[in-house]
Amino acid sequence: MATYQDVLVVLDPSQPIQKALDRAFELAEHTACRLTAFLSIYDFSYEMTTMLSGEERESMRQAVITDREIWINELVEPARAKGINVHVKVVWHNRPFEAVVKAVIDDGYDLVIKGTHNHDVLKSMIFTPTDWHILRKCPCQVLLVKEHAWPSKGNILAAVNAGSSQPHHQALNNRIIRQAKALASMLQADVHLVNAYPGTPIHVAIEIPEFNPADYNDSMRSHHEDAAMVLATEFGINSSCVHVIEGMPEDVIPRVAGQIDAEMVVIGTIGRTGLSAAIIGNTAEHVIDRLDCDVLALKPDSSIAIP
Repeated sequence: MATYQDVLVVLDPSQPIQKALDRAFELAEHTACRLTAFLSIYDFSYEMTTMLSGEERESMRQAVITDREIWINELVEPARAKGINVHVKVVWHNRPFEAVVKAVIDDGYDLVIKGTHNHDVLKSMIFTPTDWHILRKCPCQVLLVKEHAWPSKGNILAAVNAGSSQPHHQALNNRIIRQAKALASMLQADVHLVNAYPGTPIHVAIEIPEFNPADYNDSMRSHHEDAAMVLATEFGINSSCVHVIEGMPEDVIPRVAGQIDAEMVVIGTIGRTGLSAAIIGNTAEHVIDRLDCDVLALKPDSSIAIP
């Protein structure tokens, strides 16, 4: 559901404009949700002040936390004056993504909103950015915010894997479309579906002489088009808003989002961790840096087994 009740907004003190907070205020005006402006801070120098007692170091840390709380309260005061319910939470933690995940688990937030930045591709493979960690490990929905506004009568793009027969993919498709439609109703937007499908595997065409690439391509396209249209019909989406395109999702989704000037892309993330995430990553992660609009990432229902 798009009617969020408790939203955690992750602030970034290194940025002059708090995109996530601005987006959260906009969301609260539509849903009357409760917001928590959240900041995780840490300064190693306070831990290394060996000349001070533990109580003195704790007092210094608390002074820094209080200073940040004053700063955040100043940021949110205009929203409070409009009747928006905003709490402030500052924690001392050396791993920001763990602080976010812990807050979600402890306090049961429905949504995390965080501003995102472009990531250097090589660095992202070695040192996973905070928002990638949050995408993988946060148990609730995550909205990563960029500069693109939420205009009325805009477009929301739901990225689906319509051709999959796996139950967790089918369930995730349904969650993605339902969420996109709920948000579209709230923002008076139109919902589009995008489905990427793979092209002819070149090595098969080379190794098997009787393999017909044209027939394979036609069959694959028809399979995905039919499956996407079934979803569109089920959820009342106009056929002109269905985009089934050959290619990799990380290429197709940003291209379609740009063509329709989407204000948001709703996408699923399986949330891989460990070696598989380091090697192949997740589609959502590959897509995020190539989009100029917000990305809402959903995970499969926890009751659905993922192979």
